Amino acid sequence: MTDPIADMLTRLRNASMARKAEIILPFSKIKLEIAKILQKQGYLTEIVKESKPWPHLVLVLTYRGKDPVLQHIKRLSTPGHRAYASYQDLPKVLNGLGFWILSTSKGMGKPAGLKLAVN
Repeated sequence: MTDPIADMLTRLRNASMARKAEIILPFSKIKLEIAKILQKQGYLTEIVKESKPWPHLVLVLTYRGKDPVLQHIKRLSTPGHRAYASYQDLPKVLNGLGFWILSTSKGMGKPAGLKLAVN
């Protein structure tokens, strides 16, 4: 797999559209940090790290009634096309209704290097 973050986002998007309760994906520290931010924002209900039979994450999606909370997720910086920006240059995501998840030299955060736009 050349882009594990894009794989994670695709699994989240597909599970949300299919109204699945949870997804399972291979473990990595960066995926765990992205999941923690999504959980803080209310897009995920629970994050479980399991080690048997192989290290993986179980992410439980959040729903309002039958509608998924996660409606749109997009990766802007890809391995083939890196996007760099200062925090002053970041536009609003969906007129302030969404948010950025940024990768910086000090780790993942919301916001301050450019990763995802989420609604």
